[in-house]
Amino acid sequence: MTKSEAKKKADTLSVGNHTNQHTLKNSVTLNGVGLHTGKEVTMTMKPANPGHGIRFQRVDLPDQPIVKADVDYVVDTSRGTTIEHNGARVSTIEHTMAALVGLGVDNVLIELNGPEVPILDGSSQQFMDAIDSAGIDEQEARRVIYSIDSNIHYYDPVKKVDMLALPSNEYQVTALIDFNSPVLGTQHAALKHIDDFRTEIGPCRTFCFLHELEYLLDNNLIKGGDLSNAIVVVDKVVDAAELERLARIFNKQKIEVKQEGILNNIQLHFTNEPARHKLLDVVGDLALAGHAIKAHIIASRPGHATNVEFAKKIKQYIRKNKHIADIPHYDPSQEAIYDIMHIAKVLPHKYPFLFVDKIIELSDNHVVGVKSVTFNEHFFQGHFPGNPVMPGVLQIEALAQTGGILALNNIADPENYDTYFLKIDKVKFKQIVRPGDTLILKLELLSPIRRGICEMKGTAYVGNKLATEAELVAQLIRKDKR
Repeated sequence: MTKSEAKKKADTLSVGNHTNQHTLKNSVTLNGVGLHTGKEVTMTMKPANPGHGIRFQRVDLPDQPIVKADVDYVVDTSRGTTIEHNGARVSTIEHTMAALVGLGVDNVLIELNGPEVPILDGSSQQFMDAIDSAGIDEQEARRVIYSIDSNIHYYDPVKKVDMLALPSNEYQVTALIDFNSPVLGTQHAALKHIDDFRTEIGPCRTFCFLHELEYLLDNNLIKGGDLSNAIVVVDKVVDAAELERLARIFNKQKIEVKQEGILNNIQLHFTNEPARHKLLDVVGDLALAGHAIKAHIIASRPGHATNVEFAKKIKQYIRKNKHIADIPHYDPSQEAIYDIMHIAKVLPHKYPFLFVDKIIELSDNHVVGVKSVTFNEHFFQGHFPGNPVMPGVLQIEALAQTGGILALNNIADPENYDTYFLKIDKVKFKQIVRPGDTLILKLELLSPIRRGICEMKGTAYVGNKLATEAELVAQLIRKDKR
């Protein structure tokens, strides 16, 4: 691959200047029951820092463990999408995830006092209503969007599910369903622009066939289900006795089959509402890839299991190709996420020992900072006046300070903590840094932060040349426990 080809691929892979990240302006709470557990649950969505992503917290469990909404933590897709990590297990997250994607919310902490997200009306509508009531706040952090520049394909020969991601200038989704049902027939739905999600996709409710409903009821598998949170497709002849039984179960005066083969529980929002809901599930499940993407997704006969497998392929694709764009791009005209005044408030370092001028990228697992090296630096008086070279130890210190921003960004009250070195390893100095150079400082987490221990890989660049690299270990310690 030539340099020009590599640059072109890097530009398409890492497009971060189209929009900023967003979170909620205020917290908002919903109450409901879990579809499968039948348990009452209170769910509170809270604002979160840039780069936080979407995370669920089980506040009903000891230590209130948190699980990130990520495909790597999916543990079950049998009747919805379930994630689990660090003892936090949360089920039926797909409708909430779709609502957040559809309304452009990047960072939110979702507290739950139970194991399952409430089903509500079986769509994303009430989650969208809650987000609207909380308000959406633009953050001072760019949103990284990955453009897919070659086809990604997944096929399940057993379920006959076909999923394809095509290069596109924006995020689009087309879903096709075919259950070999004379009642439901073949349907398709399309989301041509994410802004249409609110009205065209978000209100569309989940559906099931009557024979599935009867099986689930007989096996006590939908303890929280009622006829207000699902479209029931009648795919067989139903006698009066069965309709009476269903009426008793769901506390309805009368249940009947409409002409089009739908129980009289609800009116359809769209003639193809089932296909639109399948598209909604695709949007919610693919968000677990962990990256916003530009691609046209075509999903034929999708389901949660295949959505998750496809999300894994997308994540692998980005991870495989991302190295081409790993060298951070610094545009001096681009507004910083954090300027020097904010950095000075967050870090304990002050002149002449503050070595980060601005933060230009920030997520939950990486940060990029900038240090402009000038001849006026105090250390050039002795290192070395006739041949000024930035000391390697100070380059490491600059990396460590940038990493401190990353570590502190992952906690709720960073002003109450300081970061301290525990270990420096695998240090290599590749290039001399001189006055006039702009040092680009990149830190990436090597593992999740646990018990305040933060392991990071640090790389420092001048232009596209690697100057310094090291692995750093630091510890977050509360100021009142120093």
